[in-house]
Amino acid sequence: MRLFMFTSQAKDDLHAFAGDESGTKLPAKYAPWGLTGTLNSRETPPHKFSRKAIEQAVSTEGFQLWRMKPKG
Repeated sequence: MRLFMFTSQAKDDLHAFAGDESGTKLPAKYAPWGLTGTLNSRETPPHKFSRKAIEQAVSTEGFQLWRMKPKG
């Protein structure tokens, strides 16, 4: 599965993985969403995230949200 990475332009610390380049299933309440990258089927997700868990969420829900912890 090819994964697309997005950042919410409404909430700076909110990010998402989606199964389509347009992010059509991403939550509208955090839109607009900006595409930040793509992971091909054999690439490892950032931050040691479980690719299996991400793919399962994308298959079930259409997306997987994640946040960056504040530094400090």
